[in-house]
Amino acid sequence: DAIIAVEMMVVKMEQGWDRFKAATFAYTSTAFPMLTGTLVTAAAFTPVGFSKSAASEYTFSIFAVVSIALGVSWLVAVVFTPYLGYKLLDPAKLVSLAQKHGEDIYNTPFYRRFRATVTGCLRHRWKVIIATVLLFVLSIVAFNKGVQKQFFPSSSRLELLVDLWLPQGASLVATEHEVKRVEQLLAKDANVSSFTCYIGNGTPRFFLSLDVKLFSDNFGQCVIMTRDFAAREDLKHRLEQIFTSATGGYSHLHPHVSRLENGPPVGYPVQFRVSGADVEQVRGIAEQVSALMRANPHLQDVSYDWNEKVKSVRVEVDQDKARALGTSSREVAQALQGWLNGIALTQYREGDQLIDIVFRGQKTSDGEPAGLDRLPDLDIALANGAHVPLAQVAKLVPTLEEGVIWRRNRVPTLTVLADMRDKTQPATVSGQLNTQLDTLRARLPAGYHVEMGGSVEEAAKGETAIKAVMPLMLVGVITLLMMQLQSISRTVIVLLTAPLGLIGVTASLLIFHVPFGFVANLGFIALAGMIMRNSVILVDQIRQDEEAGKTRWEAIISSTVRRFRPITLTAAAAILAMIPLTRQVFWGPMAVTIMGGLVVATLLTCLFLPALYAAWFKVREE
Repeated sequence: DAIIAVEMMVVKMEQGWDRFKAATFAYTSTAFPMLTGTLVTAAAFTPVGFSKSAASEYTFSIFAVVSIALGVSWLVAVVFTPYLGYKLLDPAKLVSLAQKHGEDIYNTPFYRRFRATVTGCLRHRWKVIIATVLLFVLSIVAFNKGVQKQFFPSSSRLELLVDLWLPQGASLVATEHEVKRVEQLLAKDANVSSFTCYIGNGTPRFFLSLDVKLFSDNFGQCVIMTRDFAAREDLKHRLEQIFTSATGGYSHLHPHVSRLENGPPVGYPVQFRVSGADVEQVRGIAEQVSALMRANPHLQDVSYDWNEKVKSVRVEVDQDKARALGTSSREVAQALQGWLNGIALTQYREGDQLIDIVFRGQKTSDGEPAGLDRLPDLDIALANGAHVPLAQVAKLVPTLEEGVIWRRNRVPTLTVLADMRDKTQPATVSGQLNTQLDTLRARLPAGYHVEMGGSVEEAAKGETAIKAVMPLMLVGVITLLMMQLQSISRTVIVLLTAPLGLIGVTASLLIFHVPFGFVANLGFIALAGMIMRNSVILVDQIRQDEEAGKTRWEAIISSTVRRFRPITLTAAAAILAMIPLTRQVFWGPMAVTIMGGLVVATLLTCLFLPALYAAWFKVREE
C-alpha cells in the first residue's frame, strides 16, 4: 500500500506538481481502490478464520493478524505515507530526473518496450488468452499428478516420543522392566539432553497437538529432549535400527519412535479402518490389509490398535446342576468376583477418608494371589448354607479372546496403522493403497467396510470445513468488487484472474519439491486475494482513464504501463518478505506457494488481464 501511494506521489512530482498537490492526489486516486483490494485480500482469509474444524485452531491467528495488519497498512498508506512524502520528497530533484525523458515520464526505453509488449498482447489477444488457459489446464494436471499432498508437516521441536507396547495383558511390572531398559539405552546416548518416561499411560499434554494415550498396563512412553535438530534425526534413525534389529532384544515389543506433530493429532499418518459385525472376520480382513501395507516400500511399523488376543478362561455354568444344588449363575459370578478382584463389604472411616474393607480370595503362602490352578476348587455357596467346588457346577474352558475391541458407530472397528519410512508423503502412499484395496473391497461380505483414515482423513475434514465458508468469502469479495468497479463485466474479469496463480504455484512446488498441505492451501486462498487486489487497481485505473476521455484502446495500454511499476514493486516486496519463511518447516510450503504464484500472477496481470479486457469489451485498435 505504501509503495502504491509513494509511487503515485513520485509520478506527479516528476510531472511538475508541488508536494501538497501530489500528496493529496495520491490519497484521492488510490485510497479507495487500495481499500477495496485490502478488504478483498482480508476477505480471502475468511475461510481460515471462520471454518469449524480442529485444523482451524492452528490457523485462526493467520486471519486475525493478516486482517489487522492489512487494515493498519492501508491506514498508514493513505494518511501517514503522504505526510512523509510531503516532508521528505524533493520535487526539484524528481523534476530534473523527469527532464531526461521529456514531459512523458514513461517515455523511456524500458517503458517503450513494455508498451509495445502490451500492444502486441492486445493485437493477439486470443492467442494470449488461449495460451494462458492451456497453461492453467496443464498446471491443474501437473498439480494433481506431480505435486505431493500432505496434512501438516512434522514439528521442528527437538523432542522425540518413544511408545512401547508390550503384549496385550502384560502387567505394569513387566512394562516397568522394559521401560527401564530403554532408559538405560538413552542414558548412554550423547544426542540425548534429557528424558522422562511414563508407565501405564503417556505424557501429559505439554504440546497442543500431542496424541495423548489412554491408560493401559502394557504401555509405556518416553519423552526425549535432544540436543539439536541433527541430533534428533540421528537418534530417531538409531533407535529405529535398534528396535527392529533381531539382536536388539526388543523383538517381543512393538516400539514406535515419532516426532511431535503439527496440526490436529493423528498418530500414525497412514491408517485404514476395517469395520464389521463379526470380530474374527474383521481381524481376518485387517490381516489382508496389513499384508498390502507391509509390502509397500514406503511404510514401516505396521501394526493394529487391537494388538494380539489374550489368554482367558471361560466359565460355562451347567444350569441343570446349578438349579439341582440350589445355586445360580449369579452366585457363581459373585464368587468369582470376590476371588479374583474382591468385594467391598463395608467401609472404614479415617478422618475425612473412607477406606473399603475388601473380601478377596485366599493367597498362597508367599502372599501372592492364588493361581488359576486353584480355580476349580473355588467354593460356591448354596441356598442351604453348604458349599460345593466350582468344578461341580461349571466347566472351565481355556480360550483366547480380544483384549481390546474398539468400536466406531457401535460397530467393531480394527485400525491398521503404519508410519512413513522415507520422505514420501502419507497422502501419496494412502492413495496408492486405497486403489489396491478396491479389489479387496469388492470381495467383502455385506456390512464390512475398509475406510481410509489417518492424515488424509483429517486433511479432508479441514478442507471440508474451509469449503463450507467459501460461499461467504465469495459473497464478500463480489460485493466489494461491485462496490468499487460498479460493473458486472469488470467484476467477472477480476474474478477470472484469481485462480491463475495456480500456474506459478504448481511450478514452484515441483521445482522446490515442496508438498502441498493445509497451510499451503491457506496460502493459495490468500494468493487469490492478492491477485484480485492487483487486478482491481489496474481495472479501476482503466475505468478512470476511460472516464477522463481516452479511447478504450489507449486507456488499457496507458493504465497498464502506469500501473506496472507499483504492481511489480508490491509483488516483489511480498515475494522477498516470504524468503525467510521458506526455511521453516511449518510455514515453508505456504511461502513457496505465495512466492511462485505471485511471480506468474504479476506477469499475467500485466499481460493477460489487458488482453482479456480487450477481448471482453471487443476493443478495436484506434
